[in-house]
Amino acid sequence: MIGRIAGRLDYRGTDHVLIDVRGVGYIVYVSDRTLASMPGPGEAVALYTDLLVREDLLQLYGFPTLLEKEWHRLLMTVQGVGARASMAILGVLGAEGVSRAIALGDARSVQAAPGVGPKIAQRVVLELKAKAPTVMAMGGVENEPPVLEDDPAPATAPKRRSPPKPPTRAANTADALSALANLGYGPADAAAAVAETVAEMPEADTATLIRMSLRRLAPKD
Repeated sequence: MIGRIAGRLDYRGTDHVLIDVRGVGYIVYVSDRTLASMPGPGEAVALYTDLLVREDLLQLYGFPTLLEKEWHRLLMTVQGVGARASMAILGVLGAEGVSRAIALGDARSVQAAPGVGPKIAQRVVLELKAKAPTVMAMGGVENEPPVLEDDPAPATAPKRRSPPKPPTRAANTADALSALANLGYGPADAAAAVAETVAEMPEADTATLIRMSLRRLAPKD
């Protein structure tokens, strides 16, 4: 299984890229969103990958984060959603958008993906609602710059300690979900409350997400 590819971008197609890894070119299919974020030819690139195996077909699909890869694998468990439909959904919504749409039961957002009809969109929302919190709790996995062995750093180069990265939105979401679960709230209710809060306050930190989500979960008089 090929789980990650790091190399140099050789070519950008309409739905795929060609990545050169030590002289071997790998064709990797990507979503529109991922394609738009790719660097130019000759630049270093890295993608997490999932290999689709059929009797007459081997295709690699690429994702900028492990979270998005897990959503792809989960989307394809829904009847009627193949690799192409999954990539279309991720291309329109991204990993966080898919999390939010499923948690809120927003089939219309899923239906915005090309080739995804209302029945499939509703099925995605209904079948994955209970599984959404598990994937959301993974948090975001940021890509590190790929290390290419044919381009080593000088041996005398001083090592610099990178400054700590601020928590990502997905990491804050995962922490908020964990906290709400520890407080006894059900996964589906917690995911919906956090998703609504993130939609209104996309830059909120973990503490704010928890506080505002608790307000949403509080019994209404």
